Amino acid sequence: MEISLIPQDLKSHPMSPNGDEVQTIRVGVIGCGYWGPKLARNFHDLPGTSLGAISDMRPDRLNEMKQLYPETHTTHNHRDLLGDGIDAVAIATPVHTHYALAKEALLAGKHVFVEKPLASGSSQAMELVEIAAQKNLTLMVGHTFVYNPAVEAVREIVLSGQMGSIYYLNSTRANLGLLQPDINVMWDLAPHDISMLSYILNRQPYSVSARGATYVNQYRNLHEVVYLSILFDGGIMANLRLSWLDPVKQRCLTIVGSQKMLVYDDIAENKVIIFDKGVDVHPYSVTEEQFRASYRHGEETIYPITWREPLLVECEHFADCIRNQKQPRSNGQQGVNVIKVLETAQRSLQNGGVELIVEY
Repeated sequence: MEISLIPQDLKSHPMSPNGDEVQTIRVGVIGCGYWGPKLARNFHDLPGTSLGAISDMRPDRLNEMKQLYPETHTTHNHRDLLGDGIDAVAIATPVHTHYALAKEALLAGKHVFVEKPLASGSSQAMELVEIAAQKNLTLMVGHTFVYNPAVEAVREIVLSGQMGSIYYLNSTRANLGLLQPDINVMWDLAPHDISMLSYILNRQPYSVSARGATYVNQYRNLHEVVYLSILFDGGIMANLRLSWLDPVKQRCLTIVGSQKMLVYDDIAENKVIIFDKGVDVHPYSVTEEQFRASYRHGEETIYPITWREPLLVECEHFADCIRNQKQPRSNGQQGVNVIKVLETAQRSLQNGGVELIVEY
């Protein structure tokens, strides 16, 4: 089915450096549950993209979207988005459907954006990467936090060396819900932290161990709480607390270095604070009797951030990669790597928390 697109006359069009109007990327969104409408809003509002079509199985969802975007084609059949009227599709459906939908779209010649995780397994994800490469198409994963200006700031701080040697990281990502019908809390939330920490440290996880529990959804055996430990290349340790059963929403990362410490709180007004704190051991303290340590309690510095909605940055990046045939920051291979970490952690979760090396 060919979709007729109505121009969004009120939206400005970005210009190239030589003054020419850039190509408008026509995007179709598959899935209008929790995240799909956010993608639709951004692709509708973003200069240089247009919201060409929306697909969902539920009539009530489509009716809501039609009221918001009356000029946009809505359909129950996702294959209506694979015709000539659409350049790219954004997939925001349950995880077990990602592979089949993304593969079908790639084979139809569409650029593809897939919400995290890219697929249910690394072999499926790798196949998607290979198809995208063969067809010279953009494949991007929705690792939203690597497009967060606060995370960009944390990466700059860490890689600048001002924190000294990084000792360890501690992350909490918790809230009451949303329980998922087909994946556990680790597969739902940990992709954020795995992709984010790999980006901040510019390193890949080396080994993992995981322990967790199922309290509510026991008949499905989908863990609602997981404690995940990751050892990165170079020996940097990270501990993640992931929960769907917490009374207060928390998204907080602490990084401890030999020179300084840092707290990134995604919910706080001042998202990134650097602490000039640390412990120095006297170089001549070679025995217990001679041991001496001094503690630094210096200033706290609020790191300035120019804020933009991360999802807007992400959608803008997707369109730019399509136009300029660039590899996305969260490309398909990054999606494969995250899934391999998750698969290894899942084996640990099922085997008493044993530490396992991630095989890429």
